[in-house]
Order: sequence, then C-alpha cells, then structure tokens
Amino acid sequence: MKTATTYVHAGAQPDPSTGAIMTPIFQTSTYVQEAPGKNKGFEYARSQNPTRQALETALAALEHGQYGLAFSSGVAATDAVIKLLVPGDEVIAPNDMYGGTYRLFSKIFAPFGIRFTYVDTSDINNIAKAITPQTRLIWIETPTNPLMSITDIAATAQIAKESGALLCVDNTFASPYLQNPLTLGADIVMHSSTKYLGGHSDVIQGCLVMNDTTLRDKLYFIQKSCGAVPGPMDCFLVLRGIKTLHLRMQRHCENGEKIAHYLRNHPGISKVFWCGFSDHPNYEVARRQMNGFGGMMSFELKDNRPENVTRVLSSTHLFSLAESLGGVESLINHPATMTHASIPREERIKNGLTDSLIRISVGIEDADDLIEDLNTAIG
Repeated sequence: MKTATTYVHAGAQPDPSTGAIMTPIFQTSTYVQEAPGKNKGFEYARSQNPTRQALETALAALEHGQYGLAFSSGVAATDAVIKLLVPGDEVIAPNDMYGGTYRLFSKIFAPFGIRFTYVDTSDINNIAKAITPQTRLIWIETPTNPLMSITDIAATAQIAKESGALLCVDNTFASPYLQNPLTLGADIVMHSSTKYLGGHSDVIQGCLVMNDTTLRDKLYFIQKSCGAVPGPMDCFLVLRGIKTLHLRMQRHCENGEKIAHYLRNHPGISKVFWCGFSDHPNYEVARRQMNGFGGMMSFELKDNRPENVTRVLSSTHLFSLAESLGGVESLINHPATMTHASIPREERIKNGLTDSLIRISVGIEDADDLIEDLNTAIG
C-alpha cells in the first residue's frame, strides 16, 4: 500500500461483534476465561489490550517494522530500552538531546552502573572513537532536540553492527512520515507518540518498533513486567492521530520551510537552526535519509539579553509558550528553563545550547498568520 493508505488503514479492522469501523476503546482491566489457561488471546490488560494491540500493529506498519510496543510515555519507552542493559554496559549518546532523556540517563541509570558517553554524533567519527568493548547501545536523535543536528543513521548502524551494539533512534522530531530508521539499519525506533503521532496535544504516550523477534520478546517482557503501559483511551487517540499524520506532516513541512526562511532573513535574528537549509552541516545526509525537513527549528536573537528573550517568548499570540511539540497548534519554548532545564548549565553552554536559544514547533495554521505573529513579537 502507498503511504497515505497505510496511515488510514494500519491496525484498523472492523469490530467483529458490531461492525464498528473505528477500533473500540476496550476499557477493561481483565478478561473472562473459558477455563484455566483457555482464553481468547487476552488475560490481563497490563499484558494485552485489543485497542493497544491495534495501535501496536499500526506503529509497526508506519515504521516498516515487524513489531510495535506502546508505552505510557516516550520516557517510559526509553526506560525500557536501557533496561536491556546491565551494570558495566556502556551507552553512546548525543551531547545535544532532549533534556528528559539526559535526566533519565544521568540521574536514574548512571547510579546503577550504566555508563554514558556523550559525543557530537553529527560526526560519525566521534561515535566510532567512543566505542569500547563494553559498548552495548548507541542512542541517537536525528534531528536533535533542540539544535537540529543530523546524524547519518546508516553509517551509525554499520558502526553498531561491527561493534556488536544495538542502535536505537529517537525518531520523534521526524516522525515516520519523514524518516524510517529501521530501513537504514537501526535495531529499534523510539517515538514520543505524544508529539506528531498523536498530533493534537491531548495524550501522553511513547512507543518502540523493531524487527528482531528476540529483541521484541525482551522488550515486551519489560513492558509487561514493569507496567508502564498506556490506557486504551490513549491508544485510541494515537490511532486517530495516525490517520491524518501524512496530511499534517505535509503542512508542518510547508509552514516550517516558509518560517525558517523568514527567520533567517529577519534583521533581528542572528542564527536559525533548521536542517532544511542547504548550508546545514549535514544537509546532504538529511536530504538522503529524510522525506522532508519538518516544522521544528530553533533560533537566536541578535539582541540576546535575557529581558529581550523573555519579551519575545511572552509576546506571541498564535505561538503558545509551552513545552512539547508536534501538535496542530504552534508552540514556542525556552529550552534552558523548560525542556532542557535538567541539563547542567555548563554542559548546555559547552554543547551550544545557550540561555537565549528559542525553539519553535510550527503548527498547521496559515503560515502568513504565524509569520505575522513572530514578526510582531520579535519587532
């Protein structure tokens, strides 16, 4: 099937009891069994739920994978991947990534003896140099949050394969519409389904997609045993969001391109971080592994005094000042005090994430209205 058809129909089967075209919300905690050990494929809702099963089938189809697993949040999905490791194992991760992932790695798992090495993954030589005999996982974001760096997935997958490590790609910023890491050699794809997959800022959820059966079984065991599973209503909402993902992503990309070029030409802006510029350091890599450049970007003001940054952040009307991204509405964010506040300031500054950086998630509104809103706020 073509992409648009897959998105509309993936995981969707008419309900056999009623013919309902939408997957029902199976709001139940348990299932009646005909006899001990004899059931209809469902025993307890932490382990299985028909609504979640439909979503997991859809997620696998979107990422060209064999298996999907849904979790209660993107962080919960990330947590499950790190639980594949044991003390003494090492992880290579980006020095520019979501603050919640850094917090999970450094504050929760590092004390248990998992070692993390943070490098600039946009240069794959840095990844290769960081490999040790104890490296078990390479974790990358591409594009990164919030500096929009690009990592070559296929080249990183080759390094992982040669070293015997797993490669997990956080594909949240791109979405399955723009990028499919499994087809480029990744072992696991992670999404914060809260973002583009859900698409309407009304659900918290995460997911993992993979091809390897043994890996799926290990991650399912973690999912079932640790219990960070989404409820059926949340699964229903993400299933609904997936049906329009291709349409929304087309508009996100169109609006993103217009606004990125507007910001770059604005006299009050000193720098714009967006992977669709032809002079982006890894533009050719992005063009090769992505089907578009999305609606995520960050920028710096020429007048980057704290009071001016605060004024801009507080002066928009269509861009709402809030954490998160990927919804139909546009959002503006201050990473240093919001999404990346958990990263020590000296680490942020060293990696280029300044106190004055502003991140925006461009929604699907009219691009001219969004430009006017930014123009009024920036001055």
